[in-house]
Amino acid sequence: MWFTEYWTQNVGITIKAKEIKRIKSKYQEILVLDTYEFGKVLVLDGLIQTTEKDEFMYHEMLVHPALVSHPNPERVLIIGGGDGGSVKEALKHKSVKEVHLCEIDEEVIITSEKYFPEISSKLRDPKVKIFIEDGNKFLDEEESKNYYDVIIIDSSDPVSESEVLFQEQFYKKVRNSLRENGIMIAQTESPILQQEYFKKAVKNIKKVFKYTQVYVGSVPSYPSGTWSYTIASDYIDFLKIKPDLSKFENLNTKYFSDKLYSCLFSIPEFVKKLISEV
Repeated sequence: MWFTEYWTQNVGITIKAKEIKRIKSKYQEILVLDTYEFGKVLVLDGLIQTTEKDEFMYHEMLVHPALVSHPNPERVLIIGGGDGGSVKEALKHKSVKEVHLCEIDEEVIITSEKYFPEISSKLRDPKVKIFIEDGNKFLDEEESKNYYDVIIIDSSDPVSESEVLFQEQFYKKVRNSLRENGIMIAQTESPILQQEYFKKAVKNIKKVFKYTQVYVGSVPSYPSGTWSYTIASDYIDFLKIKPDLSKFENLNTKYFSDKLYSCLFSIPEFVKKLISEV
């Protein structure tokens, strides 16, 4: 059996699968592909979310730059990320005392725990509290105000319920939910095949936060294989800080490292040009 995700009208990725399981949730169609090259693959409404083969590339680059940049991250909120990969990476940091996961679709969590046990292995950790809610509405709650040290936006592509997570008003809610020295990090799509999504997200983040930086990394199963992330804060100038190198010890990462962090914001010229256009 073959599965194809269409990245644009003219290009996509096709993967041969041994087996395809289909689950219909309240919000979307969930597929679990058992593939030859990527291992098990999680697909939501036709879009690949994570694979056993390359999930570490995405989750490490989404989570660790923010946590090593913050002087003492204790409270972390992850919006989206029901597969559990971002939770797993966040809990590698000794300073983290609690992780709140806000996932709108409980079936994603159930499916991930059943079929992706390694990725979802920390979802039931005592430090983790799961909220089955709309992330945008979750930030409206009084308990969320001025509470978190790091907020990670681990969203799917900006369609359907996820579209609001790329809007200026949403980023304002994120800012209001951060404590002093707070940092937000968001996945901001492919700067090659999703340029308009990328520019819109970066533009809206720059409107809200004083300091913003974009960086990129490789995720072979994502559109074009090159993925972008935008980190932001009202307190921390990411170009001037020198994080404590001890924070990189015992992270057991396969992609992210202290040396990679030291040149994290040395981005390709074409990405700089796109940012200059927003």
